[in-house]
Amino acid sequence: MRKILVIGSGKSTSYLLKYLLDKSTSENLFITVGDINISSAQSILKNHTNSNVIQLDVFNDKERSNAIKNADIVISMLPARFHGTVAKDCILHNKHMVTASYVSPEMKALEGKAKSKGIILMNEIGVDPGIDHMSAMQVLDKIRDKGGNIILFESFTGGLVAPESDNNLWNYKFTWNPRNVVTAGQGGTAKFIQENSYKYIPYHRLFRRTEFLDIEGFGRFEAYANRDSLKYQNAYGLSNVRTLYRGTMRRVGFSRAWNIFVTLGMTDDSFTIEDSENMSYRDFTNAFLPYSHKDSVELKLRHELKIDQDDVVWDKLVELDIFNPDKKVVLKNATPAQILQKILMDSWTLSKDDKDMIVMYHKFGYELNGKKYQLDANMVVIGEDQRYTAMAKTVGLPVAIATLAILNGKITSAGVQIPITKEIYEPILQELQQFGILFKEKEVPYLGYNPLNN
Repeated sequence: MRKILVIGSGKSTSYLLKYLLDKSTSENLFITVGDINISSAQSILKNHTNSNVIQLDVFNDKERSNAIKNADIVISMLPARFHGTVAKDCILHNKHMVTASYVSPEMKALEGKAKSKGIILMNEIGVDPGIDHMSAMQVLDKIRDKGGNIILFESFTGGLVAPESDNNLWNYKFTWNPRNVVTAGQGGTAKFIQENSYKYIPYHRLFRRTEFLDIEGFGRFEAYANRDSLKYQNAYGLSNVRTLYRGTMRRVGFSRAWNIFVTLGMTDDSFTIEDSENMSYRDFTNAFLPYSHKDSVELKLRHELKIDQDDVVWDKLVELDIFNPDKKVVLKNATPAQILQKILMDSWTLSKDDKDMIVMYHKFGYELNGKKYQLDANMVVIGEDQRYTAMAKTVGLPVAIATLAILNGKITSAGVQIPITKEIYEPILQELQQFGILFKEKEVPYLGYNPLNN
């Protein structure tokens, strides 16, 4: 049997493992899942005859190397910082590797060795990055094939709560790594191009510079800029594009409220707070406010940030219980971002029957025969429950399909790859449609750039 090693069995692996198990007999597959904590994988695999679970410590060089040596292909679902280590073992043992994470400098440095040995290191094959690459390149290539010149490309993705499970004032729940949500946008200034002008938004202004998007059947959303919209400019063949903007989607009103935490400093991950384990949620909030011997924490916060008591932003803060004097942080030597994450997880964790939602929106502007055109494309995927989420579906299925395509010799280009060529994106997008992952395209009058960001 052809042996697939999946390292890591976190939240994004449910659909990945189900797909591989469903294909295991017809494709002659044996799936081994390696993780330090084997209970999650066991609950998904359910003693399937074509699978097993091994306890695998990725920090144990011998364990990790032996597991990779015994596989035909490796899927790394570990945190991004560990992919480079796995990839080095894959090159050593002549094994292909697939991961959903961004190409890191460490991974990019392996390009020469991977190519020389004919090894495929497939990266960015999840949802964002992943489905965004493939769906965008499919349309861009179609426009170019008919002689069009791309002048505008905007792309937005959001991991959100489904309408039927949307029961808090923030219209949001965690559907992926909460830490990444809390620290989103940090570490640099957002940059993009609009009408041939470079634009920059520093972190402290990021959540106050948003634009609105409408998705038919799902209402209005807002989007804030990704840190570097120009990262894929050359890869997408958009060196002469006039507008290039990539962003993250939320429901309208989220960013304005989130900006409160940014302004106060609660999303800071660069220092630890003294005696944090003994702080209450109220103490934590008060730590970022001026001292007053007479004003309450609530009054100080409203005065400091000029929030009216009847403002919905105030209601959102109260809903999160950040003024509770009895709930304890518990975390020792925690950063503000870690404490905020713990507080948010109390309110924003998906319950057993909650459903999440992935929304993706592309806008293409192009010139053809002297006229300007605009094509809008959007994708909405609703999850089934807390385990079989839309996030797990849109991350895991592209990974699984790409893995099988490599095993079957349908993807052959060696080296560090991302899914931007027809060889990769066409068969994967076609198969994803069978799982309800597809885009609706619509020609609309050309609107150009958004005047809010001029």
